Amino acid sequence: MNRTGFIFDLDGVIVDTAKYHYLAWRKLANELGFEFTQEQNELFKGVSRKRCLEILLEIGNIKASQEQFNRWLVEKNEDYLSLIEEMDESEILPDVLKVLQLLKKHNTPIALGSASKNARPILEKVNLLDYFDVIVDGTHVAKAKPDPEVFLIAAKQLGVPPKDCVVFEDAVAGIKAANNAGMLSIGIGNDKVLSEAKYVFANFTEIDHKFLNKLIALTP
Repeated sequence: MNRTGFIFDLDGVIVDTAKYHYLAWRKLANELGFEFTQEQNELFKGVSRKRCLEILLEIGNIKASQEQFNRWLVEKNEDYLSLIEEMDESEILPDVLKVLQLLKKHNTPIALGSASKNARPILEKVNLLDYFDVIVDGTHVAKAKPDPEVFLIAAKQLGVPPKDCVVFEDAVAGIKAANNAGMLSIGIGNDKVLSEAKYVFANFTEIDHKFLNKLIALTP
């Protein structure tokens, strides 16, 4: 029997670091002289840091030299890192740990596939690093989701064919990336927003053992 590989996004799936990203981007926007709203922040879901800054500058109608652009990227990340410094296990989203424990019990290969360049320190802070056999983050990929690169690299490192992989994602770009990789996509969030996913759950509390066991065996 083929093994199923499980690939998790980080932000909004395992932990809610989106709020910290928002605060750091809002701080930068305020320094540049304009407001940045929660609604506008939705445009940043599943998007690389570089692209986020490009969008932010478009919103503020700000022109920047490459030197300024690079400096703002660093400044935003330093603000974000200072905000997540105090993260602990309480930041893990509901029932994520239960799902990871079940998968580990069945010896299923588990990977992280995230655009975040801070994935490893975050997993360390919330004490989940040992659950992951493979970590592919923003430091390992050249192409952002919806390009499937991050998930294809994760599958290759897990030693599992893409068709035998299951991806948990909370962003439209991530669902598209999983589908583009030929993987089974599971949306975590709003079913209307994540309508392209094969299955959608509001959160992991809605996923029962029976469903997970089917995924582990990749049966219909």
